[in-house]
Amino acid sequence: MDVLAKKSPALLLGNQAITRGALEAGIDVVTTYPGTPASEIADSFSAVAKYLKSQKKDPGFYFQYSVNEKVAVEFAAAASICGLRSLTCMKHVGLNVASDAFLTYMYVGCKAGHIIVTADDPSCHSSQNEQDNRIYSKLAHAPMFEPSDPQEAKDMALEGFTLSEKLKIPLLLRTTTRVSHVRGPVTLNPLKKKKTTKGIFRKNPLLVTVPAVARQLHSVLLEKMDEAAAISEKIPFNYIINHGGTKGIITSGPSYGYVRDVINELHLECKILKLGMTHPLPKKLCKDFLKSCDEVIIVEELEPFIEEQIRAIAYDEDVKIYGKGAGHFSRLYEYTPDIVAHSISEIFHLKHKTSSDSPKVKLPARPPVLCPGCPHRATYYAVKQVVPKDTIFPTDIGCYTLGNAPPLKIADYLLCMGSNVGTACGFSYATEQKVVSFMGDSTFFHSSLPGIVNAVHHNNDCVITVLDNRTTAMTGHQPHPGTSKSGMGENIRMLKIEDVAKGLGIQHIEVVNPTNIEETKKAFIRSLRYKGPSVVVSRAPCILLIVSNKRKHGKNIIPYTINQHKCTQCKICINKFGCPAFFLEGNQVKIDKTLCTSCGVCQQICPSNAIEKEGNHE
Repeated sequence: MDVLAKKSPALLLGNQAITRGALEAGIDVVTTYPGTPASEIADSFSAVAKYLKSQKKDPGFYFQYSVNEKVAVEFAAAASICGLRSLTCMKHVGLNVASDAFLTYMYVGCKAGHIIVTADDPSCHSSQNEQDNRIYSKLAHAPMFEPSDPQEAKDMALEGFTLSEKLKIPLLLRTTTRVSHVRGPVTLNPLKKKKTTKGIFRKNPLLVTVPAVARQLHSVLLEKMDEAAAISEKIPFNYIINHGGTKGIITSGPSYGYVRDVINELHLECKILKLGMTHPLPKKLCKDFLKSCDEVIIVEELEPFIEEQIRAIAYDEDVKIYGKGAGHFSRLYEYTPDIVAHSISEIFHLKHKTSSDSPKVKLPARPPVLCPGCPHRATYYAVKQVVPKDTIFPTDIGCYTLGNAPPLKIADYLLCMGSNVGTACGFSYATEQKVVSFMGDSTFFHSSLPGIVNAVHHNNDCVITVLDNRTTAMTGHQPHPGTSKSGMGENIRMLKIEDVAKGLGIQHIEVVNPTNIEETKKAFIRSLRYKGPSVVVSRAPCILLIVSNKRKHGKNIIPYTINQHKCTQCKICINKFGCPAFFLEGNQVKIDKTLCTSCGVCQQICPSNAIEKEGNHE
């Protein structure tokens, strides 16, 4: 259990370090909706809670996988105002979902410390956009920390509770994929020993944000930010490293690590202003730094968040500033040491050989695919057999987005979490084409319910498919309201998707096991014929859960094989079904035994009955 380590230093992921910092701070309540690159923060709390409970020990905190990010913030806000230290974590787009609550929460403020972690994803490694959530700190007037490595992630989490309590407002802790998923040594402090306690809510009319109150609280919030600005000048997360000379670099987050490496490699005489508290900026510290330089480079990923503020601070200073505005750094994607080295060398007129000058080795593309045996593939295959040619397929965020890849090609439109239903309603009105939308079971509860209500109320003609694989699969198999276990391992009430859909007014509902291709096809045919909104719940556990359970109980997974005497080389298994366990060896279709999960769906789609269990075992 890495985050419970006693020996220091410990080798922790950035996300694990945040968990450790919160545990050292005596965290009371943790809420989340899982999303990469933030998932390991909450998953670590979940693992700690389950482990300690298995040892008959009180974890000392309450942990919850909330239905979505907005609810996660609201739950923790209530806990914090009652005096319980709270942490809420999410990926960057999750803050969009939570923003309605978040912005007004800054007015209301908190009592015990509350840290809201937003994990940004430059380069869209696992996201539909690469928005820069630092802008939320300005929009909401929220103090913000930006760690550059796991040690800072732990230290900032620990310090963040103190600062939040001092200012009586929540604090934004902004990480990125590289900081979240890098592993590094972390110096540990003792864990704060405590037992779960209940808080007390004390009534106050200023906690109800009617317009008259909101106007008053806005003024108070601005005063708190003035106090935060004074703290930013002295906080140890903002500091100067002086390598001599009159050249300067201002940087934050993961970019700081790249800058430090490049300065050492180039043996450059240069001063670095390393910013860890990036909102509000320490204006005096920045101004003094600018006065000591004749040229300053600003290195930050994505938007010119720091650069624009530095340019305003430097208005009266005689210093040349380089950054995104000067065209030396991109507003796109995450940076690398080579990108930083190239730009610094170009600005300071230095010669530097980067890895881009080395011979290139062309590696084969490895696009993400649905796992062998994934029940979503079976659903998609069945749908493609029965829908009209011009059917529109709105999709959603999750494993099922991978249905976009060939040969399935069953994803046509995607905006955000839960958008599949809302856009399906729009397509059903705007066109005469059939519409079949797809979402996951966790997405159904997260943000799709209002869209279903809209479809029922307006009688939109569309088939709404819920791919229910009994877990939140893509982010690491976390529970959701459709499962029976909580994040702390406790038995809780499970909501059936079909019951919820019926309660929302859906009159035509089909529940199928997608591994039965023929029955699945018939269910979709009936749904397509129905005039109005219909729901198909395609329910089969994630194949990884099935395989894991079999291995846990010592059961063998007997793979399928191709009977070459029966195979007609029609290649339906490859060209239409697309399971990655199939491959061509010369002119023969074969199955990779190491990939086959023995789901048996391929056997149903082979027209020549050439697919058999290895050794003809039944």
